[in-house]
Amino acid sequence: MMGPVSEDRHRSDLASADRVAMGERLGGFIYGTILTLSVIIAGAKAYPDAPGRIAALVVATTIVFWLAHVYAHGAAYSIGLDKHLSLAALGHIARREASILEASVPSVAALLAGWLGLFSERVSVWVAMALGLVVLAAAGLLFARAERLTWVGTTVVLALNLGLGFLLIGLKLAVSHH
Repeated sequence: MMGPVSEDRHRSDLASADRVAMGERLGGFIYGTILTLSVIIAGAKAYPDAPGRIAALVVATTIVFWLAHVYAHGAAYSIGLDKHLSLAALGHIARREASILEASVPSVAALLAGWLGLFSERVSVWVAMALGLVVLAAAGLLFARAERLTWVGTTVVLALNLGLGFLLIGLKLAVSHH
């Protein structure tokens, strides 16, 4: 049976591990969303009337980058801890990095809706971009909440996250209006 100090330390260790995991997943969502928005921009330039092709590019690219992250983090884990990389550890890394893939889901859904004819190709691209901004805003709010930021700090974090998204949208406007 654990004593009060040991039990408190155990709870603190669990809370710390949960916080680390949340931070890693949040980082994956931010990274995955920026990657998704970048691919949408390039895809919309190359295939302006093919949201299905853009969706396929987003899916393929996020899978490749997810695999690259799993590989890189697996190598870092193995070398950093001087341990053989087990399948269990690799699976843990793959699940942790899956937020890169998950971040693309709303935008891919919008692109597929355009491919299915639920709305125009152009609208599907803009909805996909807007959903990327929503993911970036949600990630900013989660970060601000976890850090217990004031409204000023929260505003700064939201501005930074959304600023990245708006920079990408500006890039889209610049490359598609030539």
